[in-house]
Amino acid sequence: MILLPGILAMAAVVVASNILVQFLILDGLLTWGAFTYPLAFLVNDLTNRFYGKLAARKVVLAGFVVGIVCSLIGTQIMLEHGPAVALRVAVGSATAFLVAQLLDAAIFDRFRDGAWWRAPLASTLIGSTVDTALFFTIAFSASITLFGPAADEAIAWAQDPAPFLTFGAEMPLWVTLAVADWGVKLAVALIALIPFRLIIGQKAQSAI
Repeated sequence: MILLPGILAMAAVVVASNILVQFLILDGLLTWGAFTYPLAFLVNDLTNRFYGKLAARKVVLAGFVVGIVCSLIGTQIMLEHGPAVALRVAVGSATAFLVAQLLDAAIFDRFRDGAWWRAPLASTLIGSTVDTALFFTIAFSASITLFGPAADEAIAWAQDPAPFLTFGAEMPLWVTLAVADWGVKLAVALIALIPFRLIIGQKAQSAI
């Protein structure tokens, strides 16, 4: 199956990120999963470059299914303060992944005929921004109330006021977490241009 490497790579990124998100760093501003999750955009873009937009969508859907399975498992693992994956977090994660990754595939396809860096950079930057906005809003914003009191209580800690990025004006903690996460995604997007270029260059040489 020609897409198997991409599917396995996407699945590995999703599984690793779901595990590493449990480990906090920088006083809880970030998790180790913040550094692995953006690699999903690299997998998406490489698949798109070599096999096209439809193939990239299939890899995304495979990653989405793996993510759902990980979230279902996480909701059954009980920690000191409740399940490892709260309902709102699971829904936010799945929604953000699917929308952002499909958007990434569409934008990459739109810019694929330009300079080699334009498509992966534009698609990843826009996809990462949408991913962050959707996930943190659905998972933690007080403006979302459709999940019910029990689900809201499970993520109430994220709505507590805290200094923005530890030194600014007070606002809900989840806003700081979102901005920190977004910053990591943008940094990884820039760094990921290096392996993207190396891989497509190697592929071009092997085709000669």
